[in-house]
Amino acid sequence: MTPCLDSDLRAIPCTLMRGGTSRGPFFLASDLPADTAARDRVLLAAMGCPDPRQIDGLGGAHPLTSKAGIVAHGTPGQADLDFTFAQLQPNADTVDTTPNCGNMLAAVLPYAIERGLVAPQDGVTRARVLTRNTGMLCDITMQTPLRVPRFGGEARIDGVPGTAAPIVIDFLDTAGSVCRALLPTGNTVDKLTIIDSESGKPLTIDATLIDNGMPMVLMRAADLDRTARETVADLNADTSLKQRIEALRLVAGELMGLGNVAQKSYPKMCLIAAPRAGGSIATRCFIPRVCHDAIGVLAAITVGTACVLPGTIAAGVAVVEAGPVHAISVEHPTGEFAVELETDPADPGTILRSALIRTARPIMRGEVLVPSSTWPL
Repeated sequence: MTPCLDSDLRAIPCTLMRGGTSRGPFFLASDLPADTAARDRVLLAAMGCPDPRQIDGLGGAHPLTSKAGIVAHGTPGQADLDFTFAQLQPNADTVDTTPNCGNMLAAVLPYAIERGLVAPQDGVTRARVLTRNTGMLCDITMQTPLRVPRFGGEARIDGVPGTAAPIVIDFLDTAGSVCRALLPTGNTVDKLTIIDSESGKPLTIDATLIDNGMPMVLMRAADLDRTARETVADLNADTSLKQRIEALRLVAGELMGLGNVAQKSYPKMCLIAAPRAGGSIATRCFIPRVCHDAIGVLAAITVGTACVLPGTIAAGVAVVEAGPVHAISVEHPTGEFAVELETDPADPGTILRSALIRTARPIMRGEVLVPSSTWPL
């Protein structure tokens, strides 16, 4: 951190990165305060929170563009890089570092090369990354011909215009990333009961509570008189549905061992139905109270996992080919998200490997200016 000349602002080096369908500033851990409270003040000021427009910061007035990444050298023998993901909200003064974000994860290796934490190799460069939020390990691979990062290519992901070079993420151990286990209640299906705010009567919904990288609550859309084909705008305007979903989320959070989740960004809620565009399953996800324009990386992996686990809500509607290696296409409002899951032939309930392709790139490098009061010298 450096002071601005003749100013009461402070300059902090950062690189604005797109990771998958998310975007936000990336920082070296050494350029931020070691104290958590001070670090959070800096991040809130950098993003312009709390303000729905985030007019005084880098935020994009949406949860997907209200994210930040913090990167450091990893511990030798454990990982090449350490990554801390921070989820901010446009109209809140909270910084949540408990969940993972697979989209922002895709930007970690490009950023680390950009800042000199990883030396690019000729051809491809791979780094093992430890996500400090949950202790999740993954291997990230990107193209670096002649030791130069390549961002242009033919890989296409829904939610991002054009094409780019692929970035491959192999997740090594995502089961129970935040919860106590892949199926935190030990059940493939649980019954969630709430008092419906409109009728005043009990409402019971069958749900699969699952965490393979992201705590998720999967419910059949039809059980809530919906189709999982509604537009994002229609679902965001559906006040009665959102009230039911939030009430169900609070019940599910307790069952998943997460405590009171009223102020947490997880578990994510997901309405599911049979696919309609040639994929494996149709989804409408909430993050957690706003309908997602697409679906998060780790949410897609978790939904895909439910598709291949016998007895889950998703397994009852998903179209999945037989075999230990499953290519799952998760349909969402703006397209589809492909993930690859490998199950143990001797135990189909065990997930051996989760992998996917994302794209990422740096957008801007420089310094973000924050009030010096957020981090006094």
